[in-house]
Parts: sequence; C-alpha cells; structure tokens
Amino acid sequence: MSVAWPLAARAQQASTAKVGLLWPGAGPPVSPRMESFREGLRRSGYVEGQNVTIELRYTQAGQEQLADHAADLVRANVDVIATFGDGPTKIAQGASSTIPIVTIGDDLLGSGLIGSLSRPGGNTTGISIIAAELSAKRLELLSTIVPGLSRVACLWDPATGPSQTAMSENAARTMKLKLQILEVVRRDDLDVAFRAARDDHAQAVNIFSSPFLASLYLEIIDRAAEYRLPAIYQWKEHAEAGGLMSYGTSLPAMWEQDGAMVGRILKGAKPSDLPVEQPSRFELAINLKTAKALGLTISRDFLLIADEVIE
Repeated sequence: MSVAWPLAARAQQASTAKVGLLWPGAGPPVSPRMESFREGLRRSGYVEGQNVTIELRYTQAGQEQLADHAADLVRANVDVIATFGDGPTKIAQGASSTIPIVTIGDDLLGSGLIGSLSRPGGNTTGISIIAAELSAKRLELLSTIVPGLSRVACLWDPATGPSQTAMSENAARTMKLKLQILEVVRRDDLDVAFRAARDDHAQAVNIFSSPFLASLYLEIIDRAAEYRLPAIYQWKEHAEAGGLMSYGTSLPAMWEQDGAMVGRILKGAKPSDLPVEQPSRFELAINLKTAKALGLTISRDFLLIADEVIE
C-alpha cells in the first residue's frame, strides 16, 4: 500500500524517521558509501539510532529481487526511498508513486524518470552522474595509455539503460575503435564476459557505470589482472584497490550529497520541487603498480593531469 505526501511532515515531527535504501549490489554497500550517506543525513540533523533508522535492502540472490525489495520498503512504511541507478529507481517508482525517492542515477532525464532537471515533478529527484558522457570519456583515456588501441570490451549492466552504450559507440566511431558490449546481469556473467573479451582479442576493458558492477569491483579487478587486460573504472577507490585507472566523480561526495537530499525531504521538502543536482568535479586516478604489471609505460604528461597517482 502506498503512502501519501504528509509522511514527510510526519517524519519531521515523529521521534524517528525511516529511510529505505534500495541497493542493487550483490552485497551491502562497501566503504565509503554508508559512512558518507550517514554524514549527509547528519548535516540535516538526522543521526541513525537517535532520530532516523535505515532499512537496507540489497540483491544477494540477483537483481530480480529489486521489485520484491521495493514492495517490502513500501510495506515497511518508509518516509523516503534512496535508490541507486536508473533501473532500480524505475522499479521504486512502480512500487509507489507517492513515497519520495532520492536517487544517484545515470541519466535521470534521458531515462524518463523525471520531467526536467530544474523541476523534476512526481516523487523523484536526486543526483545525475552523467554516466553516458563519462563512459565515452573513459575510452579516450584508455586510448591515451594503451598503445595502438583498436578493440575495447565494455562491461554493461542492462538495468542502467542504453545511453552509455549509445554514447560510447558514437565516441568509438570517431576514435576508430571497435567496441564489444558484454552484458553482466549476474556475478557468474563475469567469467563469460572476460572469456568473450579474450576471444574477440580485446586490448582493454571499459567498465560502465552501474551500482551492480561497482559491487563486483574486486572480482573485476582480479579477472582483468588474470587476462592481462588494462581496465578503466568509475570510482577512484577501484584504482586504489588494484584497478589500472579510474575516472569519475567523488564517491564519498555523491553519497553524502544523496544523504543530505534525503534529509531535506525528511524535513518537509517535496522531491518535485528539488532540482536534480549534477557533479562539477571529476577525478582521474592511475595505479602505477598495476600499469607496470601490465607492461604499460605511463607518460609524465599523463601523470601530471592525474588527480591521484597510486604507487
């Protein structure tokens, strides 16, 4: 059963507000996500265990669980649902048209989740991380450090929609690259994808933006090393964990910003009136140890433009 807008006011007055967190990862969100989300809530005066509880749901048995988890959060009478990725957000919208939804999404406008960036309308707002543009930019960065790059495999979570594949393919045509789009829906798909990349003679891997793929980052890093494929990731934390390179927004900043928006809604703001926010700063990180293991020489000029060089 859906609940009505007055819940936001009720949350403001009640001793404990309730936030539902719909996470499409295969396990709980790993650091620094939840710490940053809680810090964003604290900025609005909400402290877990004092005046707010967080109902976390994640997809241990596969992303088919998302619809059941969304329905469960509605039954739990949460005041706000925080979602991650366009697909999970669409599922949450299907579960309730009235409970406020705050998302970190890939392409909120292009996927039809909101009416406009300035006045989203409906029950959804959040942060758009312009995933399609960044996925295309990562191809350019790969071509800078991989000599003679002509074939790139892309790991794609179809729940994120087609925008990343479309923009990356446009960029690839301009750069005269051949892309191999490999769907990853379940953890087991990773082995199939990397074998397909090897069989198609891929020279590098671009991991598209996806909360689900991000939750598999350690497995992806291991397989990229096993198949000796240079790979570029979304988050700096993945380069720090052994990935070759990353380019994207700040992960802690995104989750803290998300928590702060949830807090504003708990205080009574309507998502229809809260403009969608977009990042203004992007981070480039390179792991020199991984580059050396792959036999790659990183130029001094490239190191100078990196925000973080991991040695």
